[in-house]
Amino acid sequence: MVRAALSQLGRFLRRRNVTPGANDLGNANLPESSQSQSHATLNSNLYPSSNSPIHDIDDGFYRPFLFSKAFWPEFDTMWKPSERLMETIRHYASFPATGVSLRQMVQFGDRPSTGTLFRASQFLSEELPIRLAHRVQDLGELPDGLSEMPSIKKVQDWYAQSFEEIINLPRPSLTQEVKTRLLRPGRMNGSPSKIISEATQNPSIKEGQYRSSPTTNGNGHANGKAAAASGRRYFVPADDHADWPPELNDYNQRFAKTLQQIKRRHDGVVTTVAQGILEWKRVRQRMQIDSTIQSFLDRFYMSRIGIRMLIGQHIALTEQTHIKHANYVGIICTKTNVKDIALEAIDNARFVCEDYYGLFEAPKVQLVCKDDLNFMYVPGHLSHMLFETLKNSLRAVVEQHGADREEFPVTKVIVAEGKEDITIKISDEGGGIPRSSIPLVWTYMYTTVEQTPSLDPDFDKSDFKAPMAGFGYGLPISRLYARYFGGDLKLISMEGYGTDVYLHLNRLSSSSEPLQ
Repeated sequence: MVRAALSQLGRFLRRRNVTPGANDLGNANLPESSQSQSHATLNSNLYPSSNSPIHDIDDGFYRPFLFSKAFWPEFDTMWKPSERLMETIRHYASFPATGVSLRQMVQFGDRPSTGTLFRASQFLSEELPIRLAHRVQDLGELPDGLSEMPSIKKVQDWYAQSFEEIINLPRPSLTQEVKTRLLRPGRMNGSPSKIISEATQNPSIKEGQYRSSPTTNGNGHANGKAAAASGRRYFVPADDHADWPPELNDYNQRFAKTLQQIKRRHDGVVTTVAQGILEWKRVRQRMQIDSTIQSFLDRFYMSRIGIRMLIGQHIALTEQTHIKHANYVGIICTKTNVKDIALEAIDNARFVCEDYYGLFEAPKVQLVCKDDLNFMYVPGHLSHMLFETLKNSLRAVVEQHGADREEFPVTKVIVAEGKEDITIKISDEGGGIPRSSIPLVWTYMYTTVEQTPSLDPDFDKSDFKAPMAGFGYGLPISRLYARYFGGDLKLISMEGYGTDVYLHLNRLSSSSEPLQ
């Protein structure tokens, strides 16, 4: 079984032109509502109190697929949170998240200094626990018994354990001179740097659409905790006129290693939550999920995209793994070539289609795109969205016209470049979708496949062989990826003919993350 799995994984990777990307969280004080200024917040981050609760942490992580405990039995996954930890999590969950734009993420440049990375680490050491705490609280408050499902409890424990590891990571002991330098604004282009460019309102998101807790008080005014969060900044250039002590670099490396471990632990979150939904549907004998659970899943998966984006970017900046690839800042490509990504997605989708249906040749795909169309984006996100939408289109074409047919109608991919958006239209002749079913295609666990594939609870995995269809996650997750940086995914169908999918990508790169 191991040999077969390795062979399958190797075959998939050989077919991909792998580039750095995200598929894509130390020891922070409890946030104080009185910290309304960025310097005050940084002070709190740099000088943690000595009475922070320290918990015994089982250092095991949960790695799906080949890295599960079946292959690495020395890693124990039976970690459970203490009541004291849950109380700390509830406190963090009372604070709002701070949104970051794509443009802000690339302001580090391709070689950020040790001091600048340390400042970013301090932001993440407070921001990531806030985001994790929101998800722990959400997972424990799901309606109709969903929180009691074993797979949901497992995911909740993963988030709580990751929260604990971040807040308990020891910080370096710094001299007063170093602390003063860290608080001093750096210089950019020969002059003192100013606050980074503000992120604009995400045009694809309604106010509070993906937020799980309010940020205003009863009078409609921003509360103190929201004001404190607004003073924190992800990118703040440090004063690099002199060398930094080795303690800062050591901390940066330890923080990145902690993030790597957390990222591995959370690799199987999507499939494990899907397993939890299946468990709930069996127990409750439900065919579909209701709007409350749908809203939770939107918030949860949007938050996961944001967490993994911040983690992946910080790891790449710390390890400098992107240096050998031109035009990369961390996992962000400043000149993402749309045609190259589209061709890769087309190749992968046709391969999966051929393999699934046993075809000699999958339906052809015609691409209309300028060769030199580049913009700043995360290639992994774009590749995922195009692959999922193309996979749906090819499946519809094959099932509409019959797998025994030698020639299929051509699916067209047309890319248009505008001033604000890059829009990709995928047009198929797969028979379309009934108008009454259009809202259902955005519902998690909804699928047109006759029998939903079973997720073996003893085989928790994330890098499994991509199914042609069946879990009902492709379009909803792809829409979240599009909306994450200000784009959108829309669908127009003609029943009896085919479907057009419009993928809008915000090329301005200034839209903030949707806050959760």
